Amino acid sequence: MRIASWNVNSIRSRETHLQRWLQMAQPDVLGLQETKVEDAMFPHEFLEKAGYTAAISGQKSYNGVALLSRLPLEDVRIGFEALLPSDQTAKELGEQKRVISASVAGVRVLNLYVPNGSDLKSDKYKYKLAWLNCLNRYLNVQRQQGEAFCMLGDFNIALEDIDLANPGRNNGGIMASLPEREALRGCIGNDLQDAFRLFEPEGGHWSWWDYRSGAWDRDQGWRIDHIYIDEELQQRALSSMIHKAERGELKPSDHAPISLDLFDEVAEENDD
Repeated sequence: MRIASWNVNSIRSRETHLQRWLQMAQPDVLGLQETKVEDAMFPHEFLEKAGYTAAISGQKSYNGVALLSRLPLEDVRIGFEALLPSDQTAKELGEQKRVISASVAGVRVLNLYVPNGSDLKSDKYKYKLAWLNCLNRYLNVQRQQGEAFCMLGDFNIALEDIDLANPGRNNGGIMASLPEREALRGCIGNDLQDAFRLFEPEGGHWSWWDYRSGAWDRDQGWRIDHIYIDEELQQRALSSMIHKAERGELKPSDHAPISLDLFDEVAEENDD
């Protein structure tokens, strides 16, 4: 089973890219972020031709998340309020479409587009920290559900210095500040692990390259797209990778897709 994540930075602008990558990489489940399209305008047709159904939560010109799957998408949940119905902050944060989950082949897949935060002194940074705190409350409820669990998406946080091409300049700034990192660590807790780091402990691997200042040409990137898995899925993990070549295509997203390969569950033998 291959689970993947990709901030496509507008699905309509990246439709050709997505078609090609789906055919090449063959993910069973793909979480998309920044689809930037209202639900009524979501391009279901070409995805269905490729063998995928989609669960969506869209927003015109901004944000938007989707789960694409070749397997049945069951018990789709949209927004924090799906698990936090009495949480007023969760309801308010739900105005921005950043959270969607579904059960796929016995795995609860949670797809997130974490706010960028803009600047450490801005209201958007305060919003980001409030959003991460709400995510923590959401995950505390999710942990009680008893499902195998995978959390993926664009987290807009480089959790460690090795996730930065230039930590001397960027460490402590937006997407690498201590409050952001600590908030994300609180969400991860002791039970979730970064799937990529299970296989690659070294730095030098990026998933996002800013369009500005020639970041791609100089390979000055950040690793801000992550897949986190619980203990059950850690035992099934085969490999995890960043599909860097997609960032080098013509008119690409500024993010590359990432993926995780899992052993399929093996049915226990009947002793009778």
